[in-house]
Amino acid sequence: MSQNGDEEGKYQLRTENNELKKSSRGFTGQGTATYDNNDVYEGDFIDGHREGRGIYRYFKSGHKYEGEWKEDVKRGIGKMTYSGVGEYHGYWENGRRHGEGVFVYKNGDTYTGWWRHGEKEGYGTYLFKETGMKMCGEWQNGAINTGKWVYPNGLYFEGGFENNKPKGQGTWTFKNGNVLAGTFE
Repeated sequence: MSQNGDEEGKYQLRTENNELKKSSRGFTGQGTATYDNNDVYEGDFIDGHREGRGIYRYFKSGHKYEGEWKEDVKRGIGKMTYSGVGEYHGYWENGRRHGEGVFVYKNGDTYTGWWRHGEKEGYGTYLFKETGMKMCGEWQNGAINTGKWVYPNGLYFEGGFENNKPKGQGTWTFKNGNVLAGTFE
């Protein structure tokens, strides 16, 4: 992808005044850039860079990002629609999900919480649409580390997790009030 049209190819920038340019170098204003790989960006440019608000359509994958940009990178608040996967709406930094956000998966499952460098990290809640179960607690590297796994019937596990399953010290609390505490494998 030739962001500033430095390479030979199909790059073109159509400005808000309907001028057609072969480079965005030095351009400030609104425009539509079509890149060599057929990706398209519509939005704000400052000194030739995607900066401000804009929409980027990824030709090959069908993904679409709508939101804030800083020096050609997704940064700030934005929404990414992942073709066939789901949709994320929240904070971005250095082109990755970072900060608070919500991801709604294609199957209707939802994760609401914190992200770090593109992975679930920090406090968050994952809700399984089909079963009504939810997992809430501290996440690390995309998986729950400690927290609570709640079933729709009131049964829940609270404790440690590994690979999103109970592991280590924890407590199962049953609907009838019975409690089973111990170390789980």
